[in-house]
Amino acid sequence: MSNSFRVHNSESTKNKPTRWYSNRQEKAVAAAINGKQSANSGATLFDKSDVKTNLFTIECKTKTTNSESFTLKRAWFDKQIKESIQMGKPYSAIVINFGPDAPYNENHYIINENLFRTLLDYLNEERNK
Repeated sequence: MSNSFRVHNSESTKNKPTRWYSNRQEKAVAAAINGKQSANSGATLFDKSDVKTNLFTIECKTKTTNSESFTLKRAWFDKQIKESIQMGKPYSAIVINFGPDAPYNENHYIINENLFRTLLDYLNEERNK
């Protein structure tokens, strides 16, 4: 899979503020999906989520140090669904990565089962053409 993050030496990413890591991931996700990074990480009243497209709201979560695990919170998913509805977007996703350095900084998109089934149906149809 393609990764829009550059390979970084851990010394070059050491001692950066948390916002630096988040901003870097949001820019990479926006570029990868032809989306737009939200102002102030979606913390305004009118511009929610970290990244958005015409169909999606995206919440980005990243680790500031390389890690083998990531704890997910149910509240993140509930918030994304609410923000998608508020912004009139039919879909939402959460994007995680496990740290600033390769291979940990590969983005992984988490979608709900209904959207996954739609994707699966589409891919099966494409394969059978």
